[in-house]
Amino acid sequence: MNAKQNILDKIVQQKLAEVAVQKEQMPIFQLMEQENFKRTCFSAKESIARTGASGVIAEFKRQSPSKGVINGTAKPQDVVKLYQDAGASMVSVLTDEVFFGAKAEDFSTARKTLSIPLLRKEFIVDAYQIYQSKAMGADVILLIAAILSPQRCKDFAFIAKDLGMEVLLELHDESELEHVNRFVDLVGINNRNLKDFSVDTDRSIRLAAKLPEDIIRVAESGLDSPEVVRKMRENGFQAFLMGEYFMKTEQPGLTCRQFISNL
Repeated sequence: MNAKQNILDKIVQQKLAEVAVQKEQMPIFQLMEQENFKRTCFSAKESIARTGASGVIAEFKRQSPSKGVINGTAKPQDVVKLYQDAGASMVSVLTDEVFFGAKAEDFSTARKTLSIPLLRKEFIVDAYQIYQSKAMGADVILLIAAILSPQRCKDFAFIAKDLGMEVLLELHDESELEHVNRFVDLVGINNRNLKDFSVDTDRSIRLAAKLPEDIIRVAESGLDSPEVVRKMRENGFQAFLMGEYFMKTEQPGLTCRQFISNL
């Protein structure tokens, strides 16, 4: 078992434990009574497809299991507002506390601040988390093929669509193509090889070519220059998920603005 899979397994176990507690504390019927549950979601597909859109999905991420603390002082209200002003097509906010250091208010702060689509970056292992995401004000949820069966992936994507949200499905390799289903709006392809953590954009381009034509392709990981983003765009990618590249600097919003202006 490689290190990444090992950490994924630990995260999944943690999530299952968290969800068991959350279901007791706030059952689904109470989630459905939350104010955000009634709001109409912003469309990531529309935002990314808009003429002149940057396609950048700018992420607010405090830390990660592999890198440790990336930015311990950034304030979400400042960073996400600057991401939006910089021309990001969507903002992603991590909500995992144990492994990624998210604070409970990070996502709610972003929701109140933004008027562009907001992705809840979470490890979804239970349908409860989809209702929870809607109640939190998410426009888009993340489903990770590596931790879900194709059938659960389809079931979860259907629930999200039924609640008015859009779905970003993350793939790592060709064996996960069977997770793609008609309820998925965007497919993220991680450029990082989970076996040795190397970045291979050519492998991602080959994988993207095998996706249905109407699905928005999102490049993830290793996007460390405007040249790489331009290369991915020329090969059919329309969106680019970037977190660490911005967050590792003192002024993530300014870094995002400079990056987008060079695309």
